Amino acid sequence: MLEFKFDTQLLIEGCQMDEDALNDYIAEHFEGDCLIVVGDEEVMKLHFHTNTPWKVLEYCASLGEIYDIVVENMQRQSEDLHG
Repeated sequence: MLEFKFDTQLLIEGCQMDEDALNDYIAEHFEGDCLIVVGDEEVMKLHFHTNTPWKVLEYCASLGEIYDIVVENMQRQSEDLHG
């Protein structure tokens, strides 16, 4: 069984934080792993494995417009079921 079952990916347009600040905030306030944050003042991409993707999405939506949202259930994928 996976410790963190949801692969959460999204883009944030107009994010007021730089990638290092967003990375640090997510790491400190949300439980998960495999965190990657890249981008600039126009568009930021976030990738994160967590059990609470809705909380991450809610926070990111407070930073700017979120889109291209993908939340995949990796537990189901590992069991050869659709995510």
